[in-house]
Amino acid sequence: MLILQYMKLSQLNLRHLRAMAAIERLGSVTAAAQAISITQPAITQALAKLESQLDHQLFDRRPDGMTPLPAATVFAPRVETALRHIGSRRVTMAGLRAMIALADAGSYAEASEATGLAQPSLHRAVRDLSLALKRTLVERRGKGIALTEQGRRTVRAFRLARAELEAGLSELATLSGRETGRIAIGAMPLCRARLLPKTVAAFHQKHPESEVVIVEGSFRELIEPLRDGVIDVMIGALRPTAPAEDVVQNPLFIDRLVVLGRKGHPLSKLAGAVTASDLARYPWAISARGTPLRILWDQMFASAGVTPPSIPVESSSVIANREILRTSDFLTLLSPDQVAVELEAGWLTKICEAPGNLERMIGATTRAGWRPTAMQSSFLEVLDEVANTIKLI
Repeated sequence: MLILQYMKLSQLNLRHLRAMAAIERLGSVTAAAQAISITQPAITQALAKLESQLDHQLFDRRPDGMTPLPAATVFAPRVETALRHIGSRRVTMAGLRAMIALADAGSYAEASEATGLAQPSLHRAVRDLSLALKRTLVERRGKGIALTEQGRRTVRAFRLARAELEAGLSELATLSGRETGRIAIGAMPLCRARLLPKTVAAFHQKHPESEVVIVEGSFRELIEPLRDGVIDVMIGALRPTAPAEDVVQNPLFIDRLVVLGRKGHPLSKLAGAVTASDLARYPWAISARGTPLRILWDQMFASAGVTPPSIPVESSSVIANREILRTSDFLTLLSPDQVAVELEAGWLTKICEAPGNLERMIGATTRAGWRPTAMQSSFLEVLDEVANTIKLI
């Protein structure tokens, strides 16, 4: 179903979509034709073609005008938003697809292989788009090509437009009683052990026909795909402030950090509280300078007035750090949720709560103004429910 949906998207004509949106907004074919500067017969043909492609009647034709049917009421707002992202009326679907494919693949050859379009067709589509927009979108770099700054901004706008149209097609499918849809999740390290797996399992039981795409990465690796519309939501540790004006952070629960070591670690045998001075006597495996976890690690020692120890191993890999800890006296700072399996198996042990009561907010980051489909909204509801169960543990 999803493959058919994406095939349908590639076959749509942006002029037809503009015509439909104008009719829905203005209420008549005559007014819409004048607004977008095409003839009434042309706009009537465009609407008929679009209704055939979507397999939905969009309007009730009446003597006093065009009355939107449920399909138009659902689809038109998505189209309007997509067209605002695209901007120019001179952009075609061929140009949009070619530009996104080139940005994704990094070369005309690989874009051709990914899309099935001939390289000359891709070259022509990108060249025509550049002329239509009066922008230099691509430049030669040695034997390869690279997007210009204007090209990168154009691709972001096109990807956001594509995301809106895909959401609209998903909503039309739901309107026909065919539950379908897709949600792409950026999974930061802190959500991968329990929060995300439990959410996906519970969500799949409610929506077995949906597609869940999980993209693992750090905050830095995922934030731009989120802003581009490639992924829909990032889950993990939130930043103290929103990283950009076009994203929104939604808190789920507070995560409190602990110091971890191997079973039988010398510090696990200390009677009474383990101090920051005690912790400074051992080697650490911790993430790189500038990462949120490293900032908290620095804060842990600074608040106690203790000089931080040297860090022989800089690593954000939970698996690598686990194995280092298991066979040495190294320590690390993590959420117990990230190593729940290792703690239950007895491979690692909790040395102490992090001195200074270190904590971070876990949540979901989305684009500002993002309008999730009903299926995507259901995923966010399940995520909130699962987060509440973790909050109580």
